[in-house]
Amino acid sequence: MVQDKETLERRIEELKEEYSNTKDNKKTNYHVGLIRMKIAQAKRDLVVASKKIKGDGFFVKKTGDATVALVGFPSAGKSSLINVIANTRSKTAQYAFTTTQIIPGTMVYKDAHIQVFDMPGLIEDAHLGKGGGRMVIAAAKSADLIVFVIDINQIHQFEKLMKELNALEININKKKPYIQISEQITGGIRLEVNKSGLPEEDIKEILTGLGIHNAIVSIWGGASDDELISIISGRAVYLRAIVALNKMDTNPDHDKVAAELSKKYSIDVLPISATNRTNTDKLKERIYEELGIITVYLKPRMGGDQLTPMVLGRGATVGDAAKKFHTQIVDELKCAFISGPSAHFANERVGTSHTLKGGDVLTFIKNK
Repeated sequence: MVQDKETLERRIEELKEEYSNTKDNKKTNYHVGLIRMKIAQAKRDLVVASKKIKGDGFFVKKTGDATVALVGFPSAGKSSLINVIANTRSKTAQYAFTTTQIIPGTMVYKDAHIQVFDMPGLIEDAHLGKGGGRMVIAAAKSADLIVFVIDINQIHQFEKLMKELNALEININKKKPYIQISEQITGGIRLEVNKSGLPEEDIKEILTGLGIHNAIVSIWGGASDDELISIISGRAVYLRAIVALNKMDTNPDHDKVAAELSKKYSIDVLPISATNRTNTDKLKERIYEELGIITVYLKPRMGGDQLTPMVLGRGATVGDAAKKFHTQIVDELKCAFISGPSAHFANERVGTSHTLKGGDVLTFIKNK
């Protein structure tokens, strides 16, 4: 019988504590393996229990070319920031919990329409559901980029945010290990590739605990046992993020504070002042760059100088642009004329494999 979420979460913490307090040697190998298997089983049951929870939650409708979520503790300045960088009027005040719902806005930068969400402020133990924290974090998972808004005079908030996210197995600016599991009818567990850094027996115990008894497994990339359990059970989330270090006007050492935070957590940190609009244009640029997008412009062959912006992923080709414009044109495309950063000269004739750069102007030429 699957237990409720709170019971399972407590059980997992108890098992983790027991695991950390058990010395790993030949005498305790079996016991340590048993604890790992129990942790894996409890996490699997937690996935089931989480799906059974009912509630209104936050409904987030994604629009535009990309989505950004502003995440932080109450009174960090998220509402002031969205009012500056996006087309919205979110309530602001000098006290906590002004925002009690997700406020959407649109930031237009280089003709890209980037959806920005002002999220309700998180509090300690948000991962346990306090202050609606689980619903806020669940909504933030849908974003393409997280912007942590941190009060420069409350720098400890960032470490607390990381703790809340890590408790829900959300990984910030980490590369997800590629894991391939091909379940079989018989044969036990066979490890073909293991670049996780974990012993083969530990991996087999984890898989068995998650109900996988016969499989061919390959793991490319380092992973801890907890991370491996999270990925296989489908709970692990990997998100890109930057930090907007707000209220820089109140701290003369803002550059030093930003540098220390960036070094400690290996994250891009930009000091800003939402109220004074200091560095908010730089923040827009950082968001655009971190999203990994470019804006190119389509120019019709017969239609004057009218240009239509198109947002693509960095590294996109002429063929990718054609596919986004219209799937049928890809088969009919002969070439394209390019002017701009990726062209050697104006109106250069290129093929479908030509890699585009932001600011390019292209004209599709179809086969007759």
